[in-house]
Amino acid sequence: MTYIQTVPPYAAAGQVAELYAADVAERGYVANLTRAFSLRPVVLVAWRQLLAAVVAPIDRRRFELVTLAAASALRSTYCAMAHARVLRDGFHDADTVRRIVTSPATAGLDPTDVAIMEFAERVARDATSIGPDDVDRLRTHGLSDAEILDVILAAAARCFFSTVLDAAGAQADAQLSDDLEPALRAAVTVGRPPADRVAADG
Repeated sequence: MTYIQTVPPYAAAGQVAELYAADVAERGYVANLTRAFSLRPVVLVAWRQLLAAVVAPIDRRRFELVTLAAASALRSTYCAMAHARVLRDGFHDADTVRRIVTSPATAGLDPTDVAIMEFAERVARDATSIGPDDVDRLRTHGLSDAEILDVILAAAARCFFSTVLDAAGAQADAQLSDDLEPALRAAVTVGRPPADRVAADG
């Protein structure tokens, strides 16, 4: 599940035990992402606090589009799967989400959504390539400077989280993968493949 040793559920205590119990209550299992942080649980708690601050001012659908674009650019299967599922469950059908992943410009999104996703992808791939013209382009779509910063923060935050998970070898949970339609699952498997059910259950 990871390249580093993690705290097994039977040995969890204190903050790690609380995080594991919260996962089981919410998901029915301990997520691989939670295990990946189990040697430094305070960082996961701090990450969730940062994420809450980043998400608070931004439209939730926009946040998910930005995050999906950044996760795909980073080749983070785990994050791409998780946020594709949120988009599917709350905003679009599975085929539309698949098309958003594979070709945002032809997925029926409005031009503002496409511009935001393209910008977020560049933040994740190479932030130094962004210049004033790129920011001006978002302004022409009606975004305020605060809203542009929200996009930057969401994409940059994803760089941290996705990088930690992939460097630690954390695979997307089999349960998460199994919940996606086959075509959508294939589209968001952009990097490391998800865990298989045997490994997850073993």
